[in-house]
Amino acid sequence: MKLGSLAFEGPFTYASRFEQGEGTNPEELIGAAHAGCFSMSLASRLSRAGYPPQRIHTTATVHLTEGPTISLIELDTEAEVPGVDEQTFQQLAADAKQNCPVSKALAGGPEVRLNARLIA
Repeated sequence: MKLGSLAFEGPFTYASRFEQGEGTNPEELIGAAHAGCFSMSLASRLSRAGYPPQRIHTTATVHLTEGPTISLIELDTEAEVPGVDEQTFQQLAADAKQNCPVSKALAGGPEVRLNARLIA
């Protein structure tokens, strides 16, 4: 598998998708895209609200079930954001989860859960 931008090239096989083989798989790529898109969306929302983040780190765990079907994506993010209160942070994180382009592309698909932590 090779991206058109040449940012990634690596093996994609049955073993890398359904077993523990070396390489990547579409679910891993979707997770990476979703985590990155969400982080950028959250950073934008925080900055526009007057709270530029010092750091945002997001991972996405993609659950593949029978079918195979992507049944759940768990976004787990932590952010260092000086001056923001918890309620504002959670509201902006929920909005970013719902409205980042990858979330919109996945709308009507798997459930997406968000665990957002504001850290000091």
